[in-house]
Amino acid sequence: MGDFHFLRPEWLIGIVAAIALLWFLTRKQDLHRQWRGVIAGHLLSHRIVTPSSMPKLRPVHLTSAALAIGSIAAAGPTWQREQPPFVEDRAPLVIAIDVSETMDAVDVTPSRLERAKMKVRDVLALRSGARTAIVAYAGSAHTVMPLTDDATLIGTYVDALETNLMPVRGRDTARAIEAVEKALASEETPGTVLFLTGGVEESAFDRFAALLKDGHHQPIVLGIGTAEGGPVRTGPQTYLTDPSGVRVFAKLDVDALNRLHDRTGVPVATVTTDRSDVEWIERRVQSHLQARQAETNTRWRDEGWWLTIPLAILGVLWFRKGWTIQWSTAGILLILVVTPSQASAQSWRFADMWLTADQQGQLAFNRGDYVTAADRFADPMRKGVALYRAGKFNESLDAFARVDSPESDFNQGNALARLGRFPDAAARYRAALTRRPGYSEAQANLAIVLKLIPPPKKDDEQEAGDPSEKPDKVEFDDKAKKGKAGQVDVKQQTAEMWMRNIQTTPAGLLQRKFALEAQESTK
Repeated sequence: MGDFHFLRPEWLIGIVAAIALLWFLTRKQDLHRQWRGVIAGHLLSHRIVTPSSMPKLRPVHLTSAALAIGSIAAAGPTWQREQPPFVEDRAPLVIAIDVSETMDAVDVTPSRLERAKMKVRDVLALRSGARTAIVAYAGSAHTVMPLTDDATLIGTYVDALETNLMPVRGRDTARAIEAVEKALASEETPGTVLFLTGGVEESAFDRFAALLKDGHHQPIVLGIGTAEGGPVRTGPQTYLTDPSGVRVFAKLDVDALNRLHDRTGVPVATVTTDRSDVEWIERRVQSHLQARQAETNTRWRDEGWWLTIPLAILGVLWFRKGWTIQWSTAGILLILVVTPSQASAQSWRFADMWLTADQQGQLAFNRGDYVTAADRFADPMRKGVALYRAGKFNESLDAFARVDSPESDFNQGNALARLGRFPDAAARYRAALTRRPGYSEAQANLAIVLKLIPPPKKDDEQEAGDPSEKPDKVEFDDKAKKGKAGQVDVKQQTAEMWMRNIQTTPAGLLQRKFALEAQESTK
């Protein structure tokens, strides 16, 4: 509560007014003061009859309490900032994974690269629902996955990463920073860039400093490996050797990481066997988001509206002048009001007296209870999002379909993609792009699902049968002893054969994508 303050403290003057009102009316009703000038003082105390019972609560007390509570509410008590409209409440994260050959070193088990994959899965689990992007780099850098909240899809492609997929050997962290900057170029929410790497070259220090100086997106580095190092595995039982046949040991340059931190201020840590490093990452991500939002024009959230509830209760108990309050009677009346009949108990909730259905749904959504949120929401788009987060993709598809907008088409595409209906998903993304050209999220997701759609089979293509299966009938062509001579287009044949044999595995897609991007960059 260190941030507790009032947005409009001048309204607290109402508390003084409430105290003054109570004091004035109490003083005015003081019989001793009223008769002091009429009856002698030594007789006055004997002429006034003081009730023996305890004083009862009077309307003036309710009025003063309502005035004081209303003043506090109008003053705007607050202790936390309000998110601007349409701004993410979770910071975006770009994970740049070092996929150079030294990441096959086994100084950490099972290998540096496999440990990096484990950490990515842990980060995704801790950041459920937050957007994450993946960049892989060695001598070149490539975007594996743009910003998305689909942790399953991210995990599929991260698991497919191998050092032999990279078209350019070595490690060029500066190129990785360039790829990261492109991935975050249009991102307005302050984000974090996490480098999972076996080392950082000094030539990249200036790029780290520039990224940190910009301030909008912070870089952090998690070194994977040990100072003692380990052999670099090249096969099941083979390891990388130098020309003389001696095994090469890849060592984590801890001194270089410390120099990076000292010279640039970039937060640096090394991998651990527990989840403390993952928690360190999440703290850095969220603290950077909060710090950046505090520097901007984000508003403090006015919490004074909560005080309208006791004000309403006082209003119910506010009887006409001169009446006193019998609390037992008031309690019975309150129970009768707030207790629904048995017939309507299933559909009635106490929150219905204060909050709309969408407000109740948003409260459930904010605390991660997506099933309850979907049940409360009346807005079909909000209901669809809650159902999507709850994993009920068929139901979310029906909810999104009730809205006619580009956002609805985009959300329907996401639900269809999660159901594995990639052609239908692509159709919805195209519909969203038709209605809103330049819809970047729809373009990114369309590119992803198109890679997941297998190429269509030709009409004359037949599946290979069992070679041991006997044919129904065998006929020989005795009329034509020779086949017709002709020319075969070798290029066309090769292309068709290549298209038939293409493998749509994530690793294959990434390898071809990386190779094409590397070729384009050298032109």
